[in-house]
Amino acid sequence: MPGARVWKQVLGVEHTVVQDVRTHVVGGEQVVVARVRPAARRRSRCSRCGRRCRGYDRGDGVRRWRALDLGTVRAYLEADAPRVSCPDHGVVVAAVPWARPGARCTTAFEDQVAWLAANAAMSVVAVLMRVAWRTVAAVVTRVVADLAGRSDVLAGLRRVGVDEIAYRKGHRYLTVVVDHDTGRLVWAREGRNADTLRAFFDDLGPRRCAELTHVSADGAQWIHTVVAERAPQAVVCLDPFHVVQWATDALDQVRRGMWNDLRKARKTSQAASMKGSRWALVKNPEDLTCGQRDTLAGIQADNKKLYRAYLLKEQLRMALTTKGTLGRALLAGWLAWARRSRIAPFTQLAKTITRYLPLIGNTLDHGLSNARSEATNTHLRVLTRRAYGYHSPEALIAMAMLTRGGLCPPLPGRVS
Repeated sequence: MPGARVWKQVLGVEHTVVQDVRTHVVGGEQVVVARVRPAARRRSRCSRCGRRCRGYDRGDGVRRWRALDLGTVRAYLEADAPRVSCPDHGVVVAAVPWARPGARCTTAFEDQVAWLAANAAMSVVAVLMRVAWRTVAAVVTRVVADLAGRSDVLAGLRRVGVDEIAYRKGHRYLTVVVDHDTGRLVWAREGRNADTLRAFFDDLGPRRCAELTHVSADGAQWIHTVVAERAPQAVVCLDPFHVVQWATDALDQVRRGMWNDLRKARKTSQAASMKGSRWALVKNPEDLTCGQRDTLAGIQADNKKLYRAYLLKEQLRMALTTKGTLGRALLAGWLAWARRSRIAPFTQLAKTITRYLPLIGNTLDHGLSNARSEATNTHLRVLTRRAYGYHSPEALIAMAMLTRGGLCPPLPGRVS
């Protein structure tokens, strides 16, 4: 066909022979349909393993694949879809060089849809590409599976962070694993228990489990148990953010207890001022507004117990920020102060921190936190909000691997 090479570039296909290009009317709309066939070296191959196989039958006859639009006109590729008999995979549809197995769109079309889905809402992508939003979700899942199958996303892991995130109401959680060295999301699975995390170590394998050096996590005991079971050589670091959160919760318990006492004593004006002091107490000193600084100064002058609780929270935060030997010394001093403070929530917190002291010591020595995991969780929440929720965890995991797992394809025709 004259101009076949040009048509190959326009349609974004390789290893393909363009036999004919015509216009058709489909549903009252004029479309371009290119009749194609695989090049000789790409014919009669298994769509699962790429092995050349003997033909089986003609299959369902002629198929069409959606291609990238030509300007404002839809384009399709049309070709025969014979079946082959593979010794390993049985009777399957023969592979075509312009589309992934099981797809009804070309690879270039799917790559563009996936790239757009990583950077815009699915509803926007659906309108722009003129497909259903369910098609967008299916394309993302297929592209991620294809790119993940070409490389080992779990290779080279040394320092990982383990965390969980609620992806839907009803206590539905995902367990996510992030590589600290690259910041990539490397693994995610529905569930929040020891069996879910064991599935990660099963996928990792004994050899690569032995190569792990550090694991960061929150205070969930099921994470610590599984890490000690499957990667005992790894140093487990307790996330300092969660430890400070424990202190913030203890401080809030003190404040609420005093607020309730004032209400019972019918000191309504003092109770009202106490209720409005929460943000002045929980925020970092450098982030306080002028009004919050005044509130904190008033607490220092009029409520010594609450101000001591505030100082306990701040000293713990400073100890975990300092790290190293000095951080350990500050933490030891904090424990001594909290134990004799006579503030019940902080004496209880001192017992909790003592129980986790070896893991917190690892955090101070190695400076590892779950910040990358928390950043990934924040990104997943944004994805969920942008999509107005996901019907299945698999769809969210596919989107997360596309955007945070390094599995987003480049736009077709761009030089990477």
